[in-house]
Amino acid sequence: MASFKPLAVAANTLRSRLSPSLRIRGGGGGGPSRWTSPGHEDKPKGYVLNRTPPLPGESRKWEDWELPCYITSFLTIVILGVGLNAKPDLTIETWAHQKALERLELESSQPVEAD
Repeated sequence: MASFKPLAVAANTLRSRLSPSLRIRGGGGGGPSRWTSPGHEDKPKGYVLNRTPPLPGESRKWEDWELPCYITSFLTIVILGVGLNAKPDLTIETWAHQKALERLELESSQPVEAD
């Protein structure tokens, strides 16, 4: 079997030459993150959307975008459900079936000629 050692050496050499010019995702970790501002936490607490759960007996306060978003989503599902179920069947198979039934009805209504 052929050894891939020369290829690995070439890849390592290329990587070592290019590494100073490559940007590291997230800025390299040396300093403040560009995605947070002072006063924000860098590590999540482990809760959904980094929010602490409400105290027992308290309910969560809705944000101003939530009610319009939920109403719009519900109405969209209802409109699509009703509209897509009520659309006419315009497939070629349905058209051909109707034409075949019309021809059969026309043939059965014509009197049969005896020779």
